[in-house]
Amino acid sequence: MKPRIIVCGLGRTGYKVFRLLRQQGALVVGIHHQHIPSETAGDVIVGDLLAASTLIAAGIQQAHTVVIAGPDDELNLAIMMQARVLNPRIRIINRFFNTSLGERLDHTVPNHWSMSVAGLAAPVFTFAALGNKAIGQIKLFGHTWPIHEELIDEHHPWQGCKLSDLWNERSRVLIYYLPVEGEVDLVTAVASGQELKVGDRLIVGTQPCIRPARKSLIAKLLKVLTNLRHFKQHAQSVLVGALVLLFIILVATLTYVSAELKMSVVDALYFSVGMITGAGGNDALIGQAPISIKLFTVVMMLIGAAVFGIWYALLNDFILGTRFKQFWDAARVPHRNHYIICGLGGIGIKIVQQLHNSGHEVVVIERDANNKYVNTARGWGIPVIHADASFPATLKASNMETAASLLAMTGNDATNLEIALKAKALAPKVPVIVHYADPDFAGVAQQVFDFEAVLCPAELAAPAFAAAALGGKILGNGITGDSLWVAFATLITPAHPFCGLRVREAAMSADFVPLYLETNSQTIHGWDLLETSLSGGDILYLTMPATRLYQLWRNTPSQAMAS
Repeated sequence: MKPRIIVCGLGRTGYKVFRLLRQQGALVVGIHHQHIPSETAGDVIVGDLLAASTLIAAGIQQAHTVVIAGPDDELNLAIMMQARVLNPRIRIINRFFNTSLGERLDHTVPNHWSMSVAGLAAPVFTFAALGNKAIGQIKLFGHTWPIHEELIDEHHPWQGCKLSDLWNERSRVLIYYLPVEGEVDLVTAVASGQELKVGDRLIVGTQPCIRPARKSLIAKLLKVLTNLRHFKQHAQSVLVGALVLLFIILVATLTYVSAELKMSVVDALYFSVGMITGAGGNDALIGQAPISIKLFTVVMMLIGAAVFGIWYALLNDFILGTRFKQFWDAARVPHRNHYIICGLGGIGIKIVQQLHNSGHEVVVIERDANNKYVNTARGWGIPVIHADASFPATLKASNMETAASLLAMTGNDATNLEIALKAKALAPKVPVIVHYADPDFAGVAQQVFDFEAVLCPAELAAPAFAAAALGGKILGNGITGDSLWVAFATLITPAHPFCGLRVREAAMSADFVPLYLETNSQTIHGWDLLETSLSGGDILYLTMPATRLYQLWRNTPSQAMAS
């Protein structure tokens, strides 16, 4: 029998996971707080997600896996505990926004895997910004590789090329193969030297490129000095106050020098500054001065104290408040080939981190000065512009015309479209990547507005949740046509169905594609991998259709999917 899977919380992500699992032939039941018109009562249980009666009605006690896909971490945590009480052996795939809490639960709770929509979607947004038409991601050799589909046409450079010639490339891995005619697995096609024909589709993972180290501190300071025009914008009030204060001191100094009080210019200046700032001066001279000078001094003391107090307050606000940070950020905005992130949410901060770690220059535009990720971005040395990205002036301040790409990542679909449209009007040649939360209209928006990419996090993350529900700890996944394929690591044990077989023979019989093998503290790749015999303790990294995972699961339920 196929394992029973329960999807709890049929929101945008949950319902996509539910439909995807059902499409793959899984025995799946959904739980939602309200009725879904297109679903029958037997497929979706309506009720309180936390109630034990609702979970029991969905078959929690007989289920093998529960996918908790709601957007509320607190609710997901409560559902997880209720499910574990009702079925202590159930596998739990839990959606968590708080990744640190999710990782702690993974180490504490048996058979618990936490997954983050932001963590799954952010790399694809990053790859799109870098110009890669990625359809997914896969973790290989300690890095996240973008996955894309190669459709072989008449002008494709691989047209007529043998698959065996593409197999041994270290910086590129072949993941899945769909021939235009017939059905043949990738390993068989590689071993037989089959040539790529027009209409064939090939899923490929490419090694990410890491840019050289970023500019030194001296280079950053030089950039600030060349952008001093921003100082006037952010420190104009402080400059005006300083000029008024200097003018008052100058007037007082000239007055005392010309009043025949036997004061030198230096003494008059010293007395004027001390009088205005309250530090004091040579008061004996003023005591012998004419009444007009005494009245002038009184007026200067009152005016100077007021001006100095206001200027001192402005200076404190500039240095200790946010204005200096705004000036520093604006002065450090790169001139060209940088990436602009509009909106610093959960996905946005991960995109910033990935681009920054890859050596790219990044600028953030965030309207909310109290955003919890602003200090994190600044800690990485990322300039943050506090303004509305939908204003053309804001986009110009970020040097939009010479940017490498712009990503509209706010939490509002309409705002993202507005930002993208104004960015295209300002710089038509700069690629624009749009975050669109509604999965039903993301593709429509792409067709209507013809942006470089309109991506929906639910669409990007759902295959990973579905693949994890089918078994094992997933390293990557993707959708090819209507078929879901997954990448994972399987530990070879003496009871494993692959143990003792050559990788070539196992791959042909089980319809999987081997990526590489970890054995005896080394990795084996390419042609050597196909001829290697699997033994206990080896870890084989592979991709296979999600519909074939049941075969491994049924044969060795506790070992084949260990990773």
